[in-house]
Amino acid sequence: MSIDSSPRPVGFEPLPSADPHGDDPAFPLHRGGKIEVRPTVRVRDNEGLALAYTPGVGRVSQAIADDPRLGWQLTWRSNSILIVTDGSAVLGLGDIGPVAALPVMEGKSLLFKEFGGIDCVPICLDTTDVDTIVETVAMIAPAYGGINLEDISAPRCFEIERRLQERLDIPVFHDDQHGTAVVVTAALRNAAKVTGRRIDQMRAVISGAGAAGVAIAEMLLAAGIGDLLLVDRGGILHPDREALNEVKADLAERTNVAGLQGDIAVALAGADVLIGVSGGTIEAAAIATMAPDPIVFALANPVPEVHPDVAHAAGAAVVATGRSDFPNQINNVLAFPGIFRGALDAGATRITEGMKLAAADAIAALVDDPTADGIVPDPFHPHLAGNVADAVRRAAEAEGVTR
Repeated sequence: MSIDSSPRPVGFEPLPSADPHGDDPAFPLHRGGKIEVRPTVRVRDNEGLALAYTPGVGRVSQAIADDPRLGWQLTWRSNSILIVTDGSAVLGLGDIGPVAALPVMEGKSLLFKEFGGIDCVPICLDTTDVDTIVETVAMIAPAYGGINLEDISAPRCFEIERRLQERLDIPVFHDDQHGTAVVVTAALRNAAKVTGRRIDQMRAVISGAGAAGVAIAEMLLAAGIGDLLLVDRGGILHPDREALNEVKADLAERTNVAGLQGDIAVALAGADVLIGVSGGTIEAAAIATMAPDPIVFALANPVPEVHPDVAHAAGAAVVATGRSDFPNQINNVLAFPGIFRGALDAGATRITEGMKLAAADAIAALVDDPTADGIVPDPFHPHLAGNVADAVRRAAEAEGVTR
C-alpha cells in the first residue's frame, strides 16, 4: 500500500490504542477527513491582498456581472465539480444517511483530483425529497462546472438527473449509473475479443433493473448489442408485464426481441453475457446453460451474484467483478475523472450517449492485447484519464454540445 498523508490540522491526534477500530488501517487514514481546500495563489503582502481581495476583486466581479461568460475564465468554475448525495444508496451499504455517506464523497473528491486534476466539493443533503434536492442543487450550481450525483437510490435518481439537466447548462452525471455503464461497455468490448464474438451478435442479460442496470442497458443498446434482456425481482422485463414504472416499461419495449417471460434461469439459457448488478444470487446451474464460453460480469459488492471460481467452473471464459481482489475489476475510477476532465475542457453543457461511448472506446483501447484476466486497464495507467478526456472532448465538439 502506498498512501501519502499531508500534515494534519492543528488538534489532530492519532486514534487511541483502545479504539475498537484501532487495528483497521482505514480508520487512521480517514481521521480528520481526506480532502482540504488550498489556495492557487499566495498572498504575501498588502499589494497582493489588494489584488486577491478588495479592491481588485471588485473589478473582476464587475467584469463578470457585465459579461457572465467571463465567470468561466476568472473563477474556479471551469475546473470544479459539485458532488451531491442524499446517502440513500451508498456502495453496498444502502440507505445509511448523509453523514455516513460523507467519507465516500470525500473519497470521490480525492479521486477526481488525483486522476483528473478536478476540484470537488462534496455536499451531503439531509433529505430524500426529489423536489428539495433539485431546488437545492440548482440554486448552488452557478459556482460549479458540473454536477456529479452519487449514491442516490432508484428510481428517484432518474428524475433528479433529468430535471437538473433540463434546468442547468452544465453536465449532470449520476456516476452510479453512467460511470458503471461506461466501464462495463469497455470491458465487454474486450471480453468479446477474447471470446471471438461481436457485440452486434451477442445476447446479454442484465440481472437488476435499478440505476446501474438501466444505464448499462441504454449504453449497450447504443453500442449495438444484438439482443438484451433485463431481469428484476419480478422476472424478465417484457411489454405485457404489469406494474412496471415508466423507465422499465420503456426498456421493455426496446429489449427482449424474443418476448421471453420467466426468471433469470429462463433469461440465461443460451445467452452470451451475464451482467449482474442486483445483489442477488445466481446459481451455477443457470450459468452452465449459457452459450459456450460465456462472459460473466458479477458486479454486486461485496458479494458477487456468483463467485468467480463458481462461474469459471460452470464454463465462463471471462469473469469480471466489482472487487479488487479478483481479476477484471469494473471500477468507475476508470471513467469518471476522464469523462469530467473532457467535458470541462470542452465547455460541455451536457454529457451525451456519444461522449460516454467515446469514453468506453478509449478505455477499451488502452488494453493492447486483451486476455481472460485482463480486459480493462489498470486505474493507474499513465494515459488513462488523458485518453478518456481527449475522446470525450472530441465527441462533445463533434456533437455541438459545447458552450
